[in-house]
Amino acid sequence: MKLILLNKPYNVMCQFSAHPTRPTLANYLNIPGVYPAGRLDADSEGLVLLTDDGQLQHSISHPNHKQAKTYLVQVEGKPSIEQLHTLARPLDLGDFVTQACIVKHIQPPSWIWDRQPPIRQREEIPTSWLCIILSEGKNRQVRRMTAAVGLPTLRLIRTAISDFSLETHPLLPGEWMEVSL
Repeated sequence: MKLILLNKPYNVMCQFSAHPTRPTLANYLNIPGVYPAGRLDADSEGLVLLTDDGQLQHSISHPNHKQAKTYLVQVEGKPSIEQLHTLARPLDLGDFVTQACIVKHIQPPSWIWDRQPPIRQREEIPTSWLCIILSEGKNRQVRRMTAAVGLPTLRLIRTAISDFSLETHPLLPGEWMEVSL
C-alpha cells in the first residue's frame, strides 16, 4: 500500500488525465495506480494525499469519516470578532448548511511559499490570514464561507489532512514524498 503526500501547486488540476489548458498531477508525479483521496480546486494549493488502496482512499475522502482538514486562507479585509464567530458556527450557504468548525485569525505564516502568480493586492484594502479546520469539505466550501461573511478568499492553502501536515512534512509546490502508515 502506498500513501503519497503532494503539495499541489496553484493552477494545477487535481486529476491525472490530460486537461486542455492546465497542468495536472501527471506533470508532477509518475507513479502508476495511485489516485487522489479527495480533491483541491485548480485555484487552491497545498496538501493532497494519493494512494493505491481503495479502502484507504475512501476512509480519507468520504464525508462520513470526518477527517479534519486544515486550511490557511488569505482573505480580503480584516475580520471582525462577529465574522469569525459566524464562520465557526453552522453557516447557511443556500444549498447546504456547514457544520461548526474551528476558525482563528492568525499572523501571516512565515513558512508558506510565495505563490506564482502572486495574489492581487489593493493598497486601500488590507489582507488577513485565517486558519480554518473543517471536518467536511464540500465543493468550494471555504471560499463560499468567507465570501458569505464579506471576506473574499484571495489564497487558499490546505496544510493538513488528519495527522498529515505540510508543516511537519515540508514540501514545496510540486514536491511529493511517500510516507508510512
